[in-house]
Amino acid sequence: MDIAVPRRSNRLPGVTMAGFRQRLPAPVDIAMVAHPMVTVLIDLSEGEGIVSESHGRRERGSVVIGLMPGELRAGGRVGECLQIRLEPDVAAAVLDASPDLNGTMAPLADVWGRDAERFEDRLRATASWDERFGIAAEVVGRRIHARTPVAPEVAHSWRRTLTSRGRIPVDSLADEVGWDRKRLWSRFRSQLGISPKRAMRLVRFDNAAHLLAAGHPAAGVAAECGYADQSHLNREVKAFTGHTPSAVAVAPWLAIDDVAWPASSGRAHERSA
Repeated sequence: MDIAVPRRSNRLPGVTMAGFRQRLPAPVDIAMVAHPMVTVLIDLSEGEGIVSESHGRRERGSVVIGLMPGELRAGGRVGECLQIRLEPDVAAAVLDASPDLNGTMAPLADVWGRDAERFEDRLRATASWDERFGIAAEVVGRRIHARTPVAPEVAHSWRRTLTSRGRIPVDSLADEVGWDRKRLWSRFRSQLGISPKRAMRLVRFDNAAHLLAAGHPAAGVAAECGYADQSHLNREVKAFTGHTPSAVAVAPWLAIDDVAWPASSGRAHERSA
């Protein structure tokens, strides 16, 4: 699989992108591991294209997937897709009707509006990933700036959830923004589609999953991520994925994260995995 990542000039706050090109003799199924971003998957392939499955729902072509995705299948001998990950507060501004962030999936046109087809056509008109990333940054950036953002208190609470790796108490978040717990819970849930507590659990799980994929033992991961014990970690991993920590540690989706979603700008512009 060939993976391309954008240059720094095409990066937006709360938005990450990666391009994928695969040459396969037959379709393949890849289990997506839950992560704290809304996924916009734009199908640029020919022929069968991409089939996405989540909680028994099946869609072909470009889709938007919430925070609890199901199975992703890329079909055909040559397949290309652009994946855009949006933090929930950004997704709330970019999408016309944000999907339930607890896991539903919708065709791109349903949540992007009438510009979805034009956006896809512009991306397909060029084979250059640099140009595709530039187009995506332009379109997403324009939507961000043209729309009403979530409340500053909600955006701050989301950022603190991320920076604390899901370990800050909800009461502390409420105190930081000057709201009571009930108001924070209500506004956070209505604007981001997920409760503060579930967001905490998801961010903590995401941190744990990447540590497991990096080869850290489950007992150590449980302690580092703030779980009560290894059994607590096991239950959370099972709840989010249906699998054990050892199975999540070797998930193909996590294996490419270091390439597709580099933590620093110093990574190579395009590499193969």
